[in-house]
Amino acid sequence: MCAEEHYVRNSSELYDAEVSLVPIVQVYETDVPGFEFPPGRDLLQVLWCPFDHGEFCYPLPQVHWRDSGAVGPVASTPPAPADAPKAYVPDPCVVHPEPVSEYPSGDMPQDLHDALRARFDQLEKETGWLYWYHLADAPGIKLGGYPGWTQEPVWPDCAVCGRRMDHLLTVASWEYDGESWRTWLPLEDRGVVDGEDTFRCEQGLAAHHAAGLMLGDAGGVYVFECRSCPDRPIGHWFDCS
Repeated sequence: MCAEEHYVRNSSELYDAEVSLVPIVQVYETDVPGFEFPPGRDLLQVLWCPFDHGEFCYPLPQVHWRDSGAVGPVASTPPAPADAPKAYVPDPCVVHPEPVSEYPSGDMPQDLHDALRARFDQLEKETGWLYWYHLADAPGIKLGGYPGWTQEPVWPDCAVCGRRMDHLLTVASWEYDGESWRTWLPLEDRGVVDGEDTFRCEQGLAAHHAAGLMLGDAGGVYVFECRSCPDRPIGHWFDCS
């Protein structure tokens, strides 16, 4: 249950009813080889409150690392509150993790950007690809890597040790946009999405908006953790267009 103050969406009105958290993602360690789980834990579960929180008004996430062998009988998932914003409650779907390599976009140091500018220009001239759209940070919902910032990067510091936190999870409104589908479209969707029809055909829309979320104006919620502290405290940020 959500123990924090939360608000009716897009208002300053407190929502004072008891609210069940909404499941966002569940991933087993065996499905994401190479991703660092805490010792003795092989199950990651992320939930959030489907009402507005904080100055920027976004759903508030919780992170739970669990030992799947210690999980007893599984209770039924409680329904989301009937008046929760539909845009904050994901459609049920199965996760098919796909490993990718990505590189900094908004997080690229200016001196490195300046040193690579000529190569970026050459890439665009020869292939039509833009580094920022096609080769940098992957869009969509993802574990690890670089946050898919919409605005300028905002990395939280750990309240315990003061170090910059690591990116754990981006929960995005969309899986790709008008440019990024060319290189980032998941393998299982490439057979049903055909080039310029990515936003027009039914299959393309389903791949583009797979979880049915809309966070602000096509934004994202970023979840961070401190891997330097034993209990891996979390932080979070939200931005949108």
